[in-house]
Amino acid sequence: MSYHQPFQITGFHSCDRELGLRLLNGSDELRPSNNPWDWLGPGVYFWEQNPYRALSYAEEAAQKHQKFAGHIKNPFVVGAIIELGNCLNLIEPHSINILKKAHAELSAAAQKTGERLPINKGANRQLDCAVIKYLHQTNQKRGLPIYDTIRSPFHEGGPIYAGANFTDRLHIEICVLNPQRIKGYFLPRPVEIFNPYLHNERRA
Repeated sequence: MSYHQPFQITGFHSCDRELGLRLLNGSDELRPSNNPWDWLGPGVYFWEQNPYRALSYAEEAAQKHQKFAGHIKNPFVVGAIIELGNCLNLIEPHSINILKKAHAELSAAAQKTGERLPINKGANRQLDCAVIKYLHQTNQKRGLPIYDTIRSPFHEGGPIYAGANFTDRLHIEICVLNPQRIKGYFLPRPVEIFNPYLHNERRA
C-alpha cells in the first residue's frame, strides 16, 4: 500500500568539503550507500533537523571512528529539502506493521532453506538491512509502489540520566531512495558553527 507523506522535511548530510561544495554548485549528486551494515538499507542518508549530529558524525568519520565507506578529509555538512513522498515512516503503526510482516516472511523463507538470518551487532545492523531489502524486493515482485524514502528514529548512545529512555545521540534518520525527492541543497547557518572547516583545514 502506498503511504504518501505530503510534506517536506529538512535533512543534513555528512560529507567531505569538496563533495559538499560540488553539491551546492550543482556539479555533483549524492550517490546511494549500499553497505550490508546500512541500517535502513540502500539509499542516501540524512539526519532530520540535526546539523549538530551531522557535523559530529563527519568529524568522527574523518578520524576513522565510524563505519563509513567513503573518505572525509575536511568534515562538511550540507542541508537538503526533502519531499518524503511514498514513505516507509517507522514512527507510525502502519509502516511498523509492514516491516514486522516483512521480517516474518523473511524468517519463514530462511527456515525453509536452512539459512541463518544475519544479526545486528553494534554498529553492524545487517538484520535490519536484510529486512528492508527483502521488503523492497517483494514490493517490486508484487507490483506495489516503490518507496521514495524511509524515516525512523534511532536510539543511539547512552542514557542521559539513570533510568532514562532518552539517549544522548537520539535522532531521526532519513534514507532517500528516489533522488528526485531531494529538492535542493543549502549551506546551513550559522556557517561557523555547522561548517567550521569551510575556510580552514582540519588538523589531524
